[in-house]
Amino acid sequence: MLPILILFTIYFSSCLLYDQKNAEHQPNQLSKIEYQPDSIEVNGNRLSFIGTSCGKKYQVYYQLKTEDEQKFFKNLDKNGTLVFTGTLSKPEGARNYNGFNNVKYLASQNIYRQINIESINGIQTNSNFSLQLLRRRAIIHIQKKFPSPCSNYITGLLFGYLGKDFGEMSDLYSSLGIIHLFALSGMHVNFFLDWFRKIFLRLGLTREKIKILQIPFSILYAFLTGLSISVIRALVQKLLPYRKIDNFAMMLILILIFMPKALLTIGGQLTILYAFAMCMTSFKKTKKAQTNVVNYLWSSICLTLVALPLLIFYFHSFQPLSILLTFIFSFIFSTILLPLIIIAFFVSFTGIIIPCNFIFLVLEGLIRAIDKPLHYPFVFGSPNIVQLLLLFIFTGLFIDFYRHTKMRLFFLSGLILIYLTCKYPFLPTITVIDVGQGDSIFLQDRFDKQNILIDTGGKVSFMKYAPWQSAQAKTNAEYTLIPYLQSIGVGKIDHLILTHTDDDHVGDFLKLADKIKISEVLVSPGELSNPVFVSKLTKANLPVHVVKTGDTIPIFNSKLEILSSGYTGKGDNNDSIITYGNFYGSRFLFTGDLEREGEKELINNFPLLKVDVLKAGHHGSKTSSDPDFIERIGPRIALISVGKNNRYGHPNQETLETYNKNKIKVLRTDLYGAIQFYRSSNQWQIRTVK
Repeated sequence: MLPILILFTIYFSSCLLYDQKNAEHQPNQLSKIEYQPDSIEVNGNRLSFIGTSCGKKYQVYYQLKTEDEQKFFKNLDKNGTLVFTGTLSKPEGARNYNGFNNVKYLASQNIYRQINIESINGIQTNSNFSLQLLRRRAIIHIQKKFPSPCSNYITGLLFGYLGKDFGEMSDLYSSLGIIHLFALSGMHVNFFLDWFRKIFLRLGLTREKIKILQIPFSILYAFLTGLSISVIRALVQKLLPYRKIDNFAMMLILILIFMPKALLTIGGQLTILYAFAMCMTSFKKTKKAQTNVVNYLWSSICLTLVALPLLIFYFHSFQPLSILLTFIFSFIFSTILLPLIIIAFFVSFTGIIIPCNFIFLVLEGLIRAIDKPLHYPFVFGSPNIVQLLLLFIFTGLFIDFYRHTKMRLFFLSGLILIYLTCKYPFLPTITVIDVGQGDSIFLQDRFDKQNILIDTGGKVSFMKYAPWQSAQAKTNAEYTLIPYLQSIGVGKIDHLILTHTDDDHVGDFLKLADKIKISEVLVSPGELSNPVFVSKLTKANLPVHVVKTGDTIPIFNSKLEILSSGYTGKGDNNDSIITYGNFYGSRFLFTGDLEREGEKELINNFPLLKVDVLKAGHHGSKTSSDPDFIERIGPRIALISVGKNNRYGHPNQETLETYNKNKIKVLRTDLYGAIQFYRSSNQWQIRTVK
C-alpha cells in the first residue's frame, strides 16, 4: 500500500507543478485559434467556443455582427481555424462570498486565458474528421429536423447538450431537484450498453466477443456525449470485471491517472461520491426490503443523505420531494422518452419525422404544474470546510449505526445541529453585495431572525436589439445576489426596500421574487408614479408597503429608520429612500442614488446628522457626495457600489478627492468585490472578497 501511495503522491505532485507552469506560461497575443466544433454555442448575437492553439486551450467569446454571420456559425459543421483580432485576458475570480469562481472552473478544464474577439478576419475550414465533429453534426441535424422542445430533449438525453432556449425548463427541473436526469451518467450508460448487448446476442455473437466490441462502442459513446466525467465513470465501472468496492477502487485509480483534475470539478466530485455511496449502501438494506420499490427508495434515501452535504456546499438548497420525483421521472425517462427519442433520431435520417413533440409539451406542462406548489426549495446555506467534513462523517456513521437506536439518534441529532449552524449564521452582518454597476445591500441579524435587503441590482440596457440579436441570458442577480443569499441560508427576505426605480437598483426584482420568498416590499410614493415599476409590483403579487419618513424596521437590537421617503415624488435619484441605523454604536447611512440636491435636503431636515459608515450616493459620481455634505456628516468609511470598468467612469475622481481630503477610507466593490461588516469581539469587523 505504501509504495502505491508514494507513486500517487509523486504523480499528482508532478501534475500540480506542470499545471502551475502551464498557467504561468501563456502567450500575450494570438491571431489564430482552432475551434472545438462541439463546443460552439450561438445565443442571439453571442458566440462562444473552446479553442486550441499550440496545445493550449482557451475560452473564446465574440459578438456576432450580422445575421448571416450568426447563421454561418449555427450551421458550421467542419473543423477549422479562426483568424481574428482580439485580446487575451485572465478569467474573473469570485467577487462575492461563496460566489462562482470562473478561474477555478476553467482551470479544471486546463483553460487559463479567455479571448475576446473584436473582429474575425477569416475562417479556414478543413475536411479533417473527429468524433467531436460527429457530435456537432448530430446536434445540428436534430436542431434542424425537430421542433422545440423535442429537439432539446433529444440533444440533452442523447448527446449531453442543452441549448440556451432550454433555460426556463432547466430552472424548473433544478428547483424540483431532478435536473440530474439530463446529466448523462449511470442510467443512460446502463440503458445503451444493455441494449448493445441484447442486440448483438440476438445476432448470435458470443459474450466474449461482445465484451471486446463494448470497448470501442464505449469510447464512441464517451466522445458523443462530450467526454462527460459522469459518463466516463459509469462506462469504466460497467466495463471493469470487478465487483462492489474493488470495482469502485479500480475505477477511481484509472480516473485519477487519466483525468487527474476530475475531483476538481463539481460533476467529478458528485459522480465519484454517488458511486462510492452506491457501493457502500448496497450492504445496508434492511431485512424488510423485499421489493424492488422498497430497495430503490432505501438506496435513494441513503444516496441523498450521503450527497446532501456536497449538494448544499455548491447549490445551497434542496427539494425534499426530489427523491420521489426522481423515482417517478427516472421511470418516465428510461422506459418512455429514451426509446422514443432514439427511434425518432435514427428514423429522421430517412426523411421521416415522427410527430412526438406533443409528448414533450405535455411533459413540460406537467413539470410546470408540479413546480407551482413546490417552487421554493428548502435553503440550507453553504457549510464551511469543517462543517462539510463533519456532515460527511456523521452521515456515514448514521447509516452504519442505523439499527442501533441510541447511536442513530445521537448521530441524527449531530447532523441536525450542523445543518442548523449552516442555515442560521451566528454573527450579524451588513454586506454590500457586488452586483456590478448597481446597488444591493443585505442586513442580516444573528440566527437570521430578521433580514433586510436594500435594492436588488440589475442591468441597464441602452440598446435596442433586432430579433436575431436577442440572447437567452440569466439576470445579473442569478450570478451574484441570489447565490449569495442562498449560501448564507436565506430562504425568505423579511423586508425588501426598493430605493427608486432605476434598473441598476430594482431591475432584478422579479427574478429575486421568483427564487426567494419575500414577505414585504417597501417603496416610496414617488415610485408608484412609474407605470413600468408598478407593473413589476403587480406581477410579483407581493405585499407592498408605501413608506413614510419616520418609519422603522427592528434589527440588530436597534432599528433601521426611514429618514426620507423621497424628495421629488418622481421615483428618480433624488427620490431615493434614505435609511439610517445606529447598530451596536456605529452609525450607518444608506442613500441609494441620492445626488447633491437631495443631500442638501437631508442636511436641512437633519442638521445634527452624524455618520460612521456612508453608502455613497449614485455610485460615487460627481453629481453626489457634495463636499459640504460629507464634511457635515463626517463619515469614517465610504462604501461605493460600482461595476468594474463601467462605462460611466464611476467613481468620479472629484468625489474620491473629496473623501481623501476628509481622510475617509473608501471601499469599492470594483476593487474589493463584496464588502462585509460582521459583528465580532463586541465590534464591527470588515472583510472583503479580494
